[in-house]
Amino acid sequence: MGYCIGPSAKLINADLRKANLSGANLNGADLRLADLSDADLHEADLIGADLYGADLRGADLRGANLSGAFLSGLVLSWTLLSGANLTDAWLTDTQLTDVDLNGAVLSDVHLAGASLRDVDLHGADLSDVDLSGADLSGAVLYGADLSDAILSDADLHEADLIGANLSGAGLSGADLSGAVLYGANFYNANLGGANLRNAKLFEANLSFTICPNNLRHGERGADC
Repeated sequence: MGYCIGPSAKLINADLRKANLSGANLNGADLRLADLSDADLHEADLIGADLYGADLRGADLRGANLSGAFLSGLVLSWTLLSGANLTDAWLTDTQLTDVDLNGAVLSDVHLAGASLRDVDLHGADLSDVDLSGADLSGAVLYGADLSDAILSDADLHEADLIGANLSGAGLSGADLSGAVLYGANFYNANLGGANLRNAKLFEANLSFTICPNNLRHGERGADC
């Protein structure tokens, strides 16, 4: 490849298409605008790496450590991220449609404005995560922990949120039309201005929830 691969490596604009970087130590590497399409980065160390403008389409990042990495605004279509550590990673406005995130660690990840349409996140821990304005339409989130998550103005229409924990979540202005919310926990959540048209709320916990009309559930007869 002709590149120096290692911690803090300077790989701006590098052509690393289909490169075998499995297990590589790229901690803090500068990979801005690098072409990593179809590269093998399985279990690579990318802690704090700067991937601004990089091409990661089709890359294998299974089990990679991307904690604190900068991935905002990227198109990650068909990227493999199952089991990856994305703790505190920046994925704002990132295109994640059709990405495999099964088993990924998503603690404190930044996903505001990200596109996660139809992504399978069942059972994921997204507590306290900023998903404001994110596109989660059709996403599979059953059993997910979204407690205290920021979901204001998020698109969750037709999402599967069966049994999801949304206690304390901020959902003001969110689109939950047609969403499946059976048994979901909305305790103390804020649904002010949210769209619940045709949402399926059977056995959902709405205790102390702020309803779309900005009244607490049960207050003055208010019913979400």
